[in-house]
Amino acid sequence: MIEAKDIDLNLLVVFQEVFQERQISSVARKLNLSQPAVSNALARLRKTFNDELFVRTSLGMQPTPLAQQLADPVAAALANITKALNQHDAFDVPSSQRHFTIAMTDVGEMYFMPVLVEQCRLHAPQLKISTVRASSVDLMAEMETGRIDLALGAFDEVSGALYHRRLFQQDYVCMYRQHHPLMKAGMSSRDFLNVEHLIVSTQESPYDKINQSLEKAGIKANASFTVPHFSAVPYIVSTTNLVVIVPQKLALSAATPFRLAYSKPPIKLPTLQTNIFWHRRFAQDEGNQWLRGLLVECFADT
Repeated sequence: MIEAKDIDLNLLVVFQEVFQERQISSVARKLNLSQPAVSNALARLRKTFNDELFVRTSLGMQPTPLAQQLADPVAAALANITKALNQHDAFDVPSSQRHFTIAMTDVGEMYFMPVLVEQCRLHAPQLKISTVRASSVDLMAEMETGRIDLALGAFDEVSGALYHRRLFQQDYVCMYRQHHPLMKAGMSSRDFLNVEHLIVSTQESPYDKINQSLEKAGIKANASFTVPHFSAVPYIVSTTNLVVIVPQKLALSAATPFRLAYSKPPIKLPTLQTNIFWHRRFAQDEGNQWLRGLLVECFADT
């Protein structure tokens, strides 16, 4: 059995950086070491664990199964040590200059960001928030390394290493401009099938399932107009007679500024459950906890 006294803590720092960077040269620059020093540290680690740990490939230094098993416990241990060494450096909301990165969809940006901007201006004026498209990154890997702090959305395929907290559940609605000629007396199933639809052809889960439902109803095949994301939808629908299926929160946000209306569609569609996701490595991080609490306070429906 390997005891803590049997290993140099600096070797674990090298292990974590190689696991994240996958390049000896990058680790050397980051730790201000020479490449031979990093290689020597790896050699000592391999001897200690009696395992290659990282194998050089065309894609960089790829971890062995043992290294994969060690990664989370080592990262958590180093995070706890860092926290213990910096107990005086608590997260102070009014003065914090921390930069948070949140993964979300374009729908999420439209719904969450205006409120977050307002709340940060009031309570954390020096804090910075950036967003990234959840579908454009390896969510698990980015959250594991801390490059993404939180994810917001209705994602239904996430790793067990991510914790989550429910924010709200919502339906899909049919959205259209005010005074739409076919919507004066409500929408019948016949009207819904005959009216021109704008299709949002996003491949982001779970929104992609809606297009499957529309196709079964015979709508998607007859649609003449398609966009790849939701952000342009209010602009298009507000100036045409097109109708579109969107999450209810988007319709609620867009209705007043774009003079839109919405109603329950005459076909059965699944509901959306939106959650906050965070990596278990950062469950006790004070800044992460504060931001999660702010999101719950502002958006949770229970």
